[in-house]
Amino acid sequence: MTTPTLAMSVLRAPRVRRSSTTFAVSAVFLSAVTVAAILAPVVAPYDPNHVDLLNFQAGPSTAHWLGTDSLGRDILSRMIYGARTALLAPLLVVVFSTVVGILLGLLAGWRGGWIDAVLGRAFDVVFAFPALLLAIMAVALFGKGLVGPVIAMSIAFTPFVARLTRTLVASERSRPYVAAYRVQGFGGAFIALRRVLPNVTPIVGAQSTLNFGYVLAELAALSFLGLGVQAPTADWGAMINEAQSGLIGGYFLPALVPALAVVFVVVAVNVIGEELSDRIGGELPA
Repeated sequence: MTTPTLAMSVLRAPRVRRSSTTFAVSAVFLSAVTVAAILAPVVAPYDPNHVDLLNFQAGPSTAHWLGTDSLGRDILSRMIYGARTALLAPLLVVVFSTVVGILLGLLAGWRGGWIDAVLGRAFDVVFAFPALLLAIMAVALFGKGLVGPVIAMSIAFTPFVARLTRTLVASERSRPYVAAYRVQGFGGAFIALRRVLPNVTPIVGAQSTLNFGYVLAELAALSFLGLGVQAPTADWGAMINEAQSGLIGGYFLPALVPALAVVFVVVAVNVIGEELSDRIGGELPA
């Protein structure tokens, strides 16, 4: 009996180390991007909107580490400032959708009955429309920029959080500790808000971390289409759009750098979200 147990522990050890290492690298990378975005006026070497037509489409150098774009603007500075809109907008969407989704899911899962049925049908209606389509419709109503897409994305991602919360709350409602609180005379609102909600919030929070990456990618796509952040404000999706004309002439760096930034941040967020989900899932009782 000792040998199989030892073999299983040996096989599992490398996986845990790889997972922990990937998680740590992703967390450090995402932290660095966040700090750079917050301290953009201090960290950025140039004004992101400074135009230098005598130095356009320049390659990497000591003066411009990532080169310049078609207007001679420093790409590194625009990347740093662009991280602000790239991170802030998804954060607003995730915070709003998580808070509203948890409240609606808690109400549906705890009360059940016709409230659960009505909210479930409402979620189905929202699910019928892709988030990007809702964002485009919001742009048509509110105009180009971040306000409309952020509102639309918040509405689109709320049902994901609400359904997960509803499932978890419905499961928690049948547990013995809930019955024990009822026997002691505690009201349903107290049990749901003070006891059940804290138990399901960590799992929902881990899922919302994954949603952050999805929202970031979709908002970048919206800016790439010219419907999101407008020039001259620096934004990764808009930078890719602006760099399209240079691709014909072989200037790939202005488009490649923001595209890689979007990919790396989304991957880092997904790694962190999946790791948190695994750790939280491993701590839950069977």
